[in-house]
Amino acid sequence: QVQLVESGGGLVQAGGSLRLSCAASGRISSINVMGWYRQAPGKQRELVAAITSGGRTNYADSAKGRFTISRDDAKNTMYLQMNSLKPEDTATYYCNAPVRSVVYWGQGTQVTVSS
Repeated sequence: QVQLVESGGGLVQAGGSLRLSCAASGRISSINVMGWYRQAPGKQRELVAAITSGGRTNYADSAKGRFTISRDDAKNTMYLQMNSLKPEDTATYYCNAPVRSVVYWGQGTQVTVSS
């Protein structure tokens, strides 16, 4: 079983930056793909970015050029560096780790971007 705990959210002005962290209870080196998702009020949860164990990344169009996903397997932690934040980035951000047939989610961290 994998437990995921997000941190790093908060209130920031438009144009600002935040760095989210996702700490895993177990070794993430064996997890092929991990991702960051977000869900705004009244909207569906959407993929923001994903990263493989080999370091390959994939970004939603809304995140390209502004967000950077990374992982430190030695620390069992995944990160999301978010720059040039916009009010439309306001959402609860979740980390995600599919392991075999089970998909694990963290509890989420709130990001609020004021205009």
